[in-house]
Amino acid sequence: MISDTRSPCDEAVVQSAPDCGSPASGKWVLAATILGSGITFIDGTVVNVALPVLQSELGASVSAAQWIIEGYALILSALILVGGALGDHYGRKRIFLIGSLIFAAASAWCGLSPGINNLIVARCVQGFGAALLVPGSLALISANFDKSRRGRAIGTWAGFTSIAAGIGPVLGGWLIQAFSWRWIFFINIPLAVVLLLITFKYVPESRDQDSTTNVDWVGALLATVGLGGIVFGLIESNTAGLAAPRVIAFLVIGVLGLVAFLFVEDKKKQPMMPLELFRIRTFTGANLLTLFLYVGLGGLLFFLPFNLIQVQGYSPAAAGAALLPFVITMFALGRWAGGLVERYGSKIPLVVGPLIAGAGFALFAVPGSVDHGYWIDFFPAVMVMSFGMAVSVSPLTTTVMGAVEVRHAGLASGINNAVSRTAGLIAVAAFGVVMLFVFDNSFAEKLQAFQLPDDVRQNLLGQSGKFLNIEIPQGITGDAADAIRAAVRDSFVAGFRVVSLVSAGLAVLSAIASWILIDGKKQKGHEDE
Repeated sequence: MISDTRSPCDEAVVQSAPDCGSPASGKWVLAATILGSGITFIDGTVVNVALPVLQSELGASVSAAQWIIEGYALILSALILVGGALGDHYGRKRIFLIGSLIFAAASAWCGLSPGINNLIVARCVQGFGAALLVPGSLALISANFDKSRRGRAIGTWAGFTSIAAGIGPVLGGWLIQAFSWRWIFFINIPLAVVLLLITFKYVPESRDQDSTTNVDWVGALLATVGLGGIVFGLIESNTAGLAAPRVIAFLVIGVLGLVAFLFVEDKKKQPMMPLELFRIRTFTGANLLTLFLYVGLGGLLFFLPFNLIQVQGYSPAAAGAALLPFVITMFALGRWAGGLVERYGSKIPLVVGPLIAGAGFALFAVPGSVDHGYWIDFFPAVMVMSFGMAVSVSPLTTTVMGAVEVRHAGLASGINNAVSRTAGLIAVAAFGVVMLFVFDNSFAEKLQAFQLPDDVRQNLLGQSGKFLNIEIPQGITGDAADAIRAAVRDSFVAGFRVVSLVSAGLAVLSAIASWILIDGKKQKGHEDE
């Protein structure tokens, strides 16, 4: 299932799109791929802002809120490489259209969901559609632009998708505030209709004529079972405890699934993730950096909207706009950061960048539960984090692509994309455990200072899984109720501070991985043998 980066626009590859590379078709292809990846990026960022509202309106625990993110991320992480292979074999346009239809239908399902469980299932289906859309975007660009125009096309695509990611939280916050959380999903439908019309009418079909029908479904199934078991076990531990038999069972199933996945991938002739690439030190180092850095980033950004909206009192729109400087910085510095590898080699920016990002993560631990204003409390942390991530991301992409032979660059990029998605998946589950542990201990300690009946205290502690949505028992009013609410907010901030510091520690680990494993020489990429 290894697919190289030769496209129908390259020599010696049979093409089914005779006008491949023409400016007329290229503009429509670019429009379709930007729109296709854009709606998945918007959806990936907008839901975080909606989580506090979803938790309140649907009466969901934090564990259920986690699954709104995790259901989507799990399916996308496990199937993203399979989605690329399906496009190579059955036609990139065809699979892209199918992904668009599934994503649109699942978005409507999400918006109409009557309850939390229904919404989680719909999000899983949405993740399947995204797994066909995301790899299809770059594959269609590669298939329809010749080498002389491909780099500029990919740069344009990357720039517009970054803007889409930035618009997502702001748009979502406004839709939630002005209408309902359901509109963050409904907005996908008209965008998907335009996407389907452009793709169907103007995008040429293309496929890899050397592709076989041997799609690695076994590997995909084992990856889903492995990741799903670990994630389910970690999230379930929030209510049952890590020692609960069902938690241990799911964790064991997850570990065994991942071990089996590695065994199958090592033995399979056409695996979806060729393990031989990880024998390249720089490639391994770049992916370890990705794993550690994006676990830290994903965990921090999952809990940040809860802090902004439910502790600091931000509106959903203001919370969505809080990270806009992050996206603007990433977009503005992307080209400059991409040139750092040519000037200094890979190692220096991939050590320095994560360390700066880690300092930004740590700065999120400074604000307390009293709001001193965005510019004092959160803007410094956002800007330091943004600069560190900007220094890291473009050199990381260049390093991943340059670490392998040119013919495997597309596969290497796909694996790195899957690692970053998996990191976000793991982050939400693992940081939920950390947050609950700190919150539980802090809240229990603070309740000791109150003169409360034992049954009331136990009632409050039993609601820890709701975090900021803990309900004050009847009969507790006035100053006592206010004091308990303050204790809840302070306990959440204590947990958020630990999350921020753990994220900073993971960023330092990513810098260490870069220092030890990544080649310090200036990389120009390998030539095909």
